[in-house]
Amino acid sequence: MYKIIACDMDETLLRKDKSISEEDKKNIARLKDLGVKFVPASGRNYVSIDAQLKELGVLDAPNEYVISFNGGAITENKNHKLLHFAGIPFELAEEFYRRGLNYDVCIHVYTKDKVYAYNFFQDEKNYVAGRMEVEETFEKDIKFLQGQEIVKCLYTNTNQEYLRKIAKELEDITADVDVSYSSNRYLEFNKKGVNKGAGLRKLAEILGVDMKDTIAIGDNFNDLAMIKAAGLGVGVANVADGMRGDCDYICERSCEESAVSEVIQKFIFDKI
Repeated sequence: MYKIIACDMDETLLRKDKSISEEDKKNIARLKDLGVKFVPASGRNYVSIDAQLKELGVLDAPNEYVISFNGGAITENKNHKLLHFAGIPFELAEEFYRRGLNYDVCIHVYTKDKVYAYNFFQDEKNYVAGRMEVEETFEKDIKFLQGQEIVKCLYTNTNQEYLRKIAKELEDITADVDVSYSSNRYLEFNKKGVNKGAGLRKLAEILGVDMKDTIAIGDNFNDLAMIKAAGLGVGVANVADGMRGDCDYICERSCEESAVSEVIQKFIFDKI
């Protein structure tokens, strides 16, 4: 039986209104009795997931886990205990920030505890509302963060072709960076080798679980490494078209229709 289900949050478990369906909550709760770990895996920081952990009944719970920052951190829910962390050098974050000023993007800088946003336009404010707390900054540099550990940086623009153009122009500074896309609006920069797939492998190692006994569920390109790494890689019905060929299974249901429950029923409950 599968022992870990790593699941993306936005547009996978969470519906567009940022809620979790009652069906999903009920079926995720049933997994505990079977000894199956349900692990949220998000590009966001671990603190921002607290509301969803509360809904799932695992907020501040021991032996329950979160993969956050696209794999940059693994935490045990009890006291947000940090088990693994991998960030980017301050100098590199500073360069992403400086270069980002030349583009029509909102720039996010993630520290362990806070997210800062420059050019925090209204559409982005609307998108993150209810997802995570963001502090707006008007500084032209990030010297105010010197001495803090930086997890990742990202740019926001809903034009995917524009983001890919930016990524191409930044190739001179991304040799040691993991570049990914998420939520059809983000271009993300993590430390090289840091992604949700590496995060899932690290958690499986911590828990002594073979990777063949893991499931990963996602919808967008920052989930791709996790989907490829897992014993069973699943895309919800609304998965990005360019990822479909890399998924072992594509759900009939979307994030709006409790796709996570479809996976749990088909690959856990029906196998008992």
